Parts: sequence; C-alpha cells; structure tokens
Amino acid sequence: MNKNVYLIPLVGLLALIFTYYRAQWVARQDPGTDRMKRIAGYITDGAMAFLRAEYSKLAWFVVGVAVLLALTSQGSHTSPLIALSFVVGATCSALAGYIGMKVATKANVRTAHAARTGLASALNVAFRGGSVMGMGVVGLGVLGLSGLFFFYHGHFDFDPNDPTKTEVMKKILAVLTGFSFGASSIALFARVGGGIYTKA
Repeated sequence: MNKNVYLIPLVGLLALIFTYYRAQWVARQDPGTDRMKRIAGYITDGAMAFLRAEYSKLAWFVVGVAVLLALTSQGSHTSPLIALSFVVGATCSALAGYIGMKVATKANVRTAHAARTGLASALNVAFRGGSVMGMGVVGLGVLGLSGLFFFYHGHFDFDPNDPTKTEVMKKILAVLTGFSFGASSIALFARVGGGIYTKA
C-alpha cells in the first residue's frame, strides 16, 4: 500500500485537534450577565435532555438495522461486515452531533453578548462556534472511514499490486458504504427531530 495513504487518518486527527482548540476558545469567551447565563443554562439543559432522549431511541434503530444488514449482506460482492461500517458511521455522526450541540449552546449566549459591543465580534464568535461542528464532522468522518479501510484491507487480504485482487477492492468499497448509510441516517433523524424539538 502507498505510504501516503497513512496521511489520511492524520488529517482527520488534525481536524479533531482543531475542533478541540476552537471549542476551548468559544468556552473562554464572556457569557454575559447573570440573567444571560441563567437563560443559557436552561437552553443547554433542554438541548442536552433532548439529545439524550433522541439518542436512546436511535440506539435501537442502529442495532436493528445493523442486524438486518449483517443477515442480508451475504455473497461475493458484499459482507456482513457492512453492519460494522453502519454502526461506526452512526456512532461518528452521533458524536459529531453531541459535540456540535455542546458548543452551539455555549456559542449562542457568547455571540449574543459579543453583539452588544459590535457586529464584527459577534460574527467572530458565531463563525468559530460553527466551525467546531463543521471540522468535527470532517475529522470524525475521515478518521472513521480511513480506520475502517485499513481494517478491511487487512481482513480481506487486499494487495494493490495483484491485478487479480480488484474484486476484493470492490468488496471493500461496497462494505464501506455502510459507513455513509449509518452517518446519514443519524444526521437525518437529528435534523428532523431537532427541527420538531426547537419548533415545539
């Protein structure tokens, strides 16, 4: 395998390190007056309670779909391991949602307080708060996919220099699609459920 491919998980790790430092920067900003802190505390409590309730239901969905994928993915072009890809993708997506919610609830009140001094400072806090979710999704996605690829590369005994192994690579790529299926499923439920929650 080309040694440059090992740079891929490193890029994912760097994105997560960037995410951590941006989250710490947001947390250090002034949350405002006592009244603003109190209201922000209520929002945070409600948001995290919603996330816990949603994830406790989605866990059953993930387990159910993973079992179905494992049972139905038999044959030369796929593998029951697609269920593992699905679970890893769903876990990465759920973790990204958790990180995003934690930082968003902190960034909201800090952006509101920063807006009292000027639009530029408010935009700075809001943009950096939003970048945490964006880079968190990218970092977890890249790290999750590359980790699974290396695992399947060894499991299915793929040799890139052997032209007879092209079918093995097709099988690896087919099994990896479970990752995007899992990540997209959780993102879809989070978007719909979050919209219903915030409107309620």
